[in-house]
Amino acid sequence: MRGFLGAVILGIVILFGGCGAMMCTEKIPAGHVGVVYNMNGGVCGEVLTQGWHVVSPTKKVTKYSVGLEQSYLTASEQGDSPNDESFSASSSEGKSLTVELTYTYQYDPATVTDVFTRFRGQSGKEVRDSFIKPNVVSWTKEVVARYQVADIIGSKRSEVNTALTEYLAGKFAPYGITVTNVSLIDVGVDADTQNAINQKIQAQQNAETQKISNQTAIDKAEADATAKLTAEKANADAKLIQAQANADALTIQADAEAQANEKLRKSLSQDVLTQEWINKWNGVLPSVTGSDNAIVNLPANVSSPDAQ
Repeated sequence: MRGFLGAVILGIVILFGGCGAMMCTEKIPAGHVGVVYNMNGGVCGEVLTQGWHVVSPTKKVTKYSVGLEQSYLTASEQGDSPNDESFSASSSEGKSLTVELTYTYQYDPATVTDVFTRFRGQSGKEVRDSFIKPNVVSWTKEVVARYQVADIIGSKRSEVNTALTEYLAGKFAPYGITVTNVSLIDVGVDADTQNAINQKIQAQQNAETQKISNQTAIDKAEADATAKLTAEKANADAKLIQAQANADALTIQADAEAQANEKLRKSLSQDVLTQEWINKWNGVLPSVTGSDNAIVNLPANVSSPDAQ
């Protein structure tokens, strides 16, 4: 009987001990840290990192995300936006817009105890819902008011996203909260404004198309003019080359003739001429020799005066 009672007591001790151990064990998930504080709310200064930790029963732990967390403010259920969290904003012209966006955030591990103190022990999710989201809405309106509605919806959407990211990052930094990658998911306008924007976009597209068409025509005209000038220059160059070739040929011919004449002139000496005359003489002396060595040839049938 005593043995049985001792076993029961031991079991009860083990049970309570196990429950107490479980109650004193805290798991910190990946990408989070835990701020340890006393039951009276005072921060102990201890920050728990990822993993299992044994914590005194007189202390509690509040978790904060130090990894990137995606957050949404949308009309439909998405991520941490279970209800309609879209909001209204005004453009620089005063046009009313319905805005949906997403952003990423994280708490700075170095200042997470300050976050705990500043927000009176609220958890990371509670700070997100009670402080981050409302201020994202408020400060987004300030940025949207700088732009015209056509730019927000159209060509300057990426510029607006960049401006939102930089502005919100600067606003949240003093609170130990890092906000990055703010991006507009959808921006809605009333029907009249949408029609006006569509007409403006269409007009811009038509103007751009006409500009391209005009430039194409200009480029073609310039190409045709260049081709014509090139052809004319090539033709002129060909004629010039032909004229130069003809001139060179005439020069070569004239030089050749001059050289031949000079060679002939040098070859016609008196001795050469005399030799040529001797070579061609038939041995018959002239019948009459006149003055100045003139030679008169008389016909063979002409009778001498003495013969008469």
